[in-house]
Amino acid sequence: MNNLEEPVIVYNDQPFITVGQLLKEEGIIPTGGAAKWFLIDNEVYVNGEQDQRRGRKLYTDDAVEVPGFGSFVIKDK
Repeated sequence: MNNLEEPVIVYNDQPFITVGQLLKEEGIIPTGGAAKWFLIDNEVYVNGEQDQRRGRKLYTDDAVEVPGFGSFVIKDK
């Protein structure tokens, strides 16, 4: 994905979603348990800062970039 493409809007009806849940819901990983291994081998940026925690809580308007997989913005459902 290049920087000119719009991020994917991820709608969430909970107070927050974790990085691991986001990766699973967007089809980047097959199961939530795969998040640990995915994050060892891949960089994830939350609001422009690298963060490798699968349990990192993402709230409305948080921006997540996964180089090679896409950019995502969390929105309320």
